[in-house]
Amino acid sequence: KSLSEEYKIENLCLAGGVALNCVSNGKILKKNLFKDVWVQPAAGDAGGSIGSALAYWHQELKKERIVNSNDSMKGSYLGSEYTESEIKKQLIKLNANFLECSYEEIIFKTAKVLSENKSVGWFQGKMEYGPRSLGNRAIIADPRSSDTQKDLNLKIKFRESFRPFAPAILYENLNEWFNMNKKSPYMLFVCDILDKLKIPETEEEKKLFGINRLNKKRSRIPAVTHVDYSARIQTVHKDTNPKFHHLLSEFNKLTNCPILVNTSFNIRGEPIVESPLDAYNCFMGTNLDYLVLGNCFLSKNEQKSSLNNDYRKSFELD
Repeated sequence: KSLSEEYKIENLCLAGGVALNCVSNGKILKKNLFKDVWVQPAAGDAGGSIGSALAYWHQELKKERIVNSNDSMKGSYLGSEYTESEIKKQLIKLNANFLECSYEEIIFKTAKVLSENKSVGWFQGKMEYGPRSLGNRAIIADPRSSDTQKDLNLKIKFRESFRPFAPAILYENLNEWFNMNKKSPYMLFVCDILDKLKIPETEEEKKLFGINRLNKKRSRIPAVTHVDYSARIQTVHKDTNPKFHHLLSEFNKLTNCPILVNTSFNIRGEPIVESPLDAYNCFMGTNLDYLVLGNCFLSKNEQKSSLNNDYRKSFELD
């Protein structure tokens, strides 16, 4: 507020670890102090490397700054990528059972099992740059189920059951579900769910405390609705992630819900998976139902039990 009053600037750009505080970012948005607020997707120490390079380019080398109206960060999908042949080669080496599908088949099969309340490890394209899973190294699930949050936390992430999850939503459907009109591709803003979708608390429920209050259904999408009716939003865009956008669109056709739970593809204490091998190890070491690597579709029930991998002790807990 002080910055907006002192400098009369229209736009605010945030970086540094403090800018990963989605609640604060959401409050800045809500106050309408600025025309636009942009937060660096890797808003921590690692993200400073981009600022350093840009500062040198413009300030030391005196290169002109050309403003690009598109997303120069390309959705933050700037990391490593594996070809279909590399993925297949790794799965064959692992002795994994998998079904090779067409693009259309993989979208439909994944949307179908998600609509049946199954959990999916989703490994696609270039890895995300930054601490957030944005739909390429992700664990995804149906947000409509009251059990999703607890099951993902306890059986897959191996962490406390109260930990919240974020909704990935088709940008074109955003204002039908949330009180927000701004793009949020990097999952860095919190906003409230629309009143018409809330399930009001009874007087008795308001007296509950802690986990007992948390476990009460808050909305039509309870797996991504916090106790205060807020959610940490990721808007999904066709131009930056067409495959994830297509999956959400297909899920929406089946369920009338353009939203999926999106959490990082890893267990507690482990970095986000980077390679097909990492993804398969996490798949076999958790209670994930399905794994989708590129256009390869794997069911847990069809994997050899001898390949089960309890590797949790390899990673220190937080």
